[in-house]
Parts: sequence; C-alpha cells; structure tokens
Amino acid sequence: MEYLRELEGKQVHDPLPRKKSMTMSKLCERRVWVRGPIIVGAGPSGLAVAACLKQKGVPSLIIERSSCIASLWQFKTYDRLRLHLPKHFCELPFVSFPSNFPTYPTKQQFVAYLEAYAKKFGIKPVFNETVETAEFDHRYGFWRIRTTGSKRVEETCEYASQWLIVATGENAEAYVPEFEGMRDFVGPIIHTSCYRSGEPFHGKRVLVVGCGNSGMEVCLDLCNYNAQPSLVVRDSVHVLPQEMLGKSTFGLSMWLLKWFPIRMVDQFLLLMSRIKLGNTARLGLNRPKVGPFELKNLTGKTPVLDVGTLAKIKSGNVKVCRGIKRLTSYAVEFVDGQVENFDAILLATGYRSNVPSWLKESNMFSKEDGFPRRPFPNGWKGECGSYAVGFTKRGLLGSSMDAKNIAEDIASHWKAEAKQFMAFTCSPLPRCSKHDERDHACFYFSI
Repeated sequence: MEYLRELEGKQVHDPLPRKKSMTMSKLCERRVWVRGPIIVGAGPSGLAVAACLKQKGVPSLIIERSSCIASLWQFKTYDRLRLHLPKHFCELPFVSFPSNFPTYPTKQQFVAYLEAYAKKFGIKPVFNETVETAEFDHRYGFWRIRTTGSKRVEETCEYASQWLIVATGENAEAYVPEFEGMRDFVGPIIHTSCYRSGEPFHGKRVLVVGCGNSGMEVCLDLCNYNAQPSLVVRDSVHVLPQEMLGKSTFGLSMWLLKWFPIRMVDQFLLLMSRIKLGNTARLGLNRPKVGPFELKNLTGKTPVLDVGTLAKIKSGNVKVCRGIKRLTSYAVEFVDGQVENFDAILLATGYRSNVPSWLKESNMFSKEDGFPRRPFPNGWKGECGSYAVGFTKRGLLGSSMDAKNIAEDIASHWKAEAKQFMAFTCSPLPRCSKHDERDHACFYFSI
C-alpha cells in the first residue's frame, strides 16, 4: 500500500512509503491468532468500539500504523483547534468529559480525554504496524491481516481473526488536489495537516484553498498573526453561527428535530443566521439551495460554524476569491480572470478514506470513495464478520452509535464462535496443496 506523502514537515510522524503488498503466499515472520475482533485504527472510533466490546466481555486487538492513539489529532491539527460541537455531543460511550473542561475543549484536552479513556478500559493497541492487506480466507473462514513495521519494512506479521473492524475513518489520508502550474509556484504549498499556526506567515500573503471549518479557522488564525489571507470559495457553503439564542446551534437543532421536520428546522436556522450574520452572499459565500441539515443528510457536507472569520471577511482582513484556474511562479490566476501574487498556499482540502488500498473486498466498501456502500445508519455491518466504525459523516456521535451496534452484534455470537474458533486453532491444519503448505508453514500463536 502506498500512502500520500505529506507536503512538508510531517515525515517524522508519517509511515514510511511502503513496498507493494506481499502476495498471500509469501512467508511472514510472525503469525498471530486473535481470539476477539481485530480493529484497524486507534483513533476515537477504534477506541470506542474496543471499549464497547470490553463492556460485553469480548477482547479485541487494535492495530495502529502510528506511534500513539489519535495520531490525526496529535500530529496533524493546528494549535488553536477546539471541538466545534459542545463536549457532551463528542463523548465516547460510557465516559463523560471532565466537568472542568470548557464547553468546547481544546485539542490538547481532547487528546487527554482519549488517553484517559484508553487507560480506563485497558486498551493497548499494537503501534507502528501498518496494515498492508486484509483479506477473508473463505477456505478456512477467518480474516487474514498482513502488516509491516514502520521502523523496518521487512518486519512482517499476519494476524488472523473471525472478525475485522475497520476504524481508519474518513480522514486517513490528506487530499491534495492538482492544479495547473503547481510545480511552477516557488512558494510553499502546504496541506493544513502540516499547519500549526500563522506565526511563520507573519506579514505574508497566503492563499487558503477550501472554505470548510478548517479553512475558515486557519484564515482567522493567520489574521491573528498579521498575515494577509485570501480564501478560495469554489462552491456554495452554509455558514451558521456557532451559537443561537444562548445555546449551541447544533444542540438547538437536535432539539428542534425531535419536534419539527428537517426542512422547517433548516428554515429556522437560515432565518436566525440571516439575523445574526447578515447576507453571506454579499461576502462571496453563496448558500446552497438545500438547507444545511438536509444537505448534510444527502451529501454528508457539514455546515461551517463561524468562530469569528466572517467578521474578518466583512472588515476586509480576509479576501474571498473564486476557484483557481492556474498557478505561476509567484501568482495565482482565478477562474474569474483575476490574478494575484501570493507567498504561500495552504490546502484546506480535507482528507480521504484509504480503505480500498488495503481491504481486499468490494461488497461493503466502495472503491471510489472508501466509504460503506450502505448509507447511515446501516453501513456498520458487512459480510463474513466485517464491520465499519467512523464512516457515518456524523462525527463522534455517529461513531458511538456504530460502536455500540458492532459490540452488540459480535457479543451475540462471541461465546459459541470463539470456542469453535479456538478449537480450530488448536487442531492441525487441514491437508492442502503444496502451495498452501508453504503458505501455512509457520505456526500461529494466540493472544
């Protein structure tokens, strides 16, 4: 499996480029039976499902390519990041945030919460192992997960289990779009996964590409460091105030949706936004024709919660630009014909799932976008003991729902199937061809 290279400054934290996946007949250094499910990914979703399984008495093993839990939060987020939703909407199952945490915890507080969560449930992932392939062995009825070590590519291992839980999530790999003339631009072009603060950009003209929550907040951060940011807004976008009527916009919306249809709630949100924020179209931020929550349900596109960037746009500190046509040595030409010089370009273009690159099955996950084919809330279960958590496009709330469903489903089969599986692992392998004998030449040991 090959990973996208981070553009600048992240190599120390990212997995080294991998060799192509080994064929299934190549001998591994180690082979390990796992009594319970194997979970790929030690982010919030992986921790949540491991904790839910633990509560049901089902052991599990998490395999994580990085050196720590929640590596995206620890290594690839900007310093000023806070949870965009109130903390009680971002809790993992069974554990609340500390009462002394603010309504919108910082990223450092969120990481501390996750570390305490893993400690509470005794979750100890296997770190620094990257899954190269995961394939269901129909002949013997179990999943075979091949990994390589991040320190030495030749350090290989094969894990086997009846259950595979994909928890790598929606944000596994930074998405870096291609623009004409990209190699001609002499300034740095950096994905926001490598951005920490606006300090290195003091006094510089910076183009931020992407008007989601990250792009808008990075523009605000650049302003605070006296940079001169411009924001590329290619598509329409819903911008909502973070709070309405003294309550969080998300919390108020969830309450309203219990009583009113989604379109009526959307109309209320747009009215309140117009009162509080004004007509965003005058600022170059055209709203979609579909309301914010209806659009979220249809496409998964999240509305932007304003934390102060709109005021900077209104004051002229942030300039809104159209889509990019091409880049030159020092300038950017936009689709409306405008040409402006910039010192740096920041790509707030989001992330993508990497599941199709390593999961060797095509029924559960789409090869186009790496998401479950079945939409929420039914995308958590596949065939042959495969599951997905963290692909709902509904944040940590969706992950918690999936985690509980998965644990309930596996626990209902755990006792009978675990006994049968252990009996299989302790018995001699069935007679097979010379090719298979070579493939099974090593003994598995159980954990």
